[in-house]
Amino acid sequence: MGVKIRELIGQRALELACVGGGKGLSGKISSSRIQKPGLLLTGLLGDMLHADRVQILGAAELGYLKSLSERDFKKVLGMFAELKVPALIVTRGLKAPSLLKKFADKEAMPLLSTPLQSSVFIERIIRFLEEKLAPTVLMHGVLVDVLGMGILMTGKSGIGKSECALDLVSRGYRLVADDVVIVKKTYPSILFGMAHVRLPYHIEVRGIGIVNIKDLFGITAIREKKQMDLVVTLVNWDPKGDYERLGFEEKKIDILGVKLPHLTIPVSPGRSVATIVEVAARNQILKIMGHHSDSGMLENLTVPADKAVRPRRGKK
Repeated sequence: MGVKIRELIGQRALELACVGGGKGLSGKISSSRIQKPGLLLTGLLGDMLHADRVQILGAAELGYLKSLSERDFKKVLGMFAELKVPALIVTRGLKAPSLLKKFADKEAMPLLSTPLQSSVFIERIIRFLEEKLAPTVLMHGVLVDVLGMGILMTGKSGIGKSECALDLVSRGYRLVADDVVIVKKTYPSILFGMAHVRLPYHIEVRGIGIVNIKDLFGITAIREKKQMDLVVTLVNWDPKGDYERLGFEEKKIDILGVKLPHLTIPVSPGRSVATIVEVAARNQILKIMGHHSDSGMLENLTVPADKAVRPRRGKK
């Protein structure tokens, strides 16, 4: 797992160009963390240079390197060669010294340049690498955005996940992914879901076939990615099944080490699954705000009948 250095050059936000060591562009970056060596170039605490991190050379680093004799310059470059760092990146559009370019070509170590200031570039490349290198899992299901809640619907094939998603889209909600959902874990413990690059905006409706939601309902009916907040598993109705009826106990499901609220909804003819999923989204929003629908009823069940909170009646 890793990000090819060549991919960095293709990112418009990074504004990178290769100025040396082009033979090493097929190398990979395995860490989302970067390093700006600073005083480490002096050789002090040289063991704190990390081999798996891209090295950022700003004005301070280049100014120091240019002040060195050729012998000391090559000594510093020897540290990079020994560690075999993934790439060297010069910021602020500064001109890389000729010795640095020759070193990059000799060692096939990519030397890149960007006009961005160091602080801006570091923030952008970390964000890009964190997303690319985030722990990922493929899940079979449908991801929808209902009232701002990312709901992943799972269940065996043919249970009605896509039809439920289509019903929700027709009500004004949005489709994120159908059939194959790519789930990524980002810092600190947030799950994002997105469609496979080959299946964006499409949904399979049995009896009709594959339809393009973006073309049918417009751009407001789809989302590129969405944070996941709730998992709903659809199952066939079983009269002997043990289904949640009171909701006192909130069940969880573990995905990539992150626990999300989990509901199991039985499906049978006549049940509007889309309505149930919408209500589940509204109920989860209330829970996030600190209001649990079952708390009032549970309180009434544990106090004397004469002290229970009764609903108000309207005037006749």
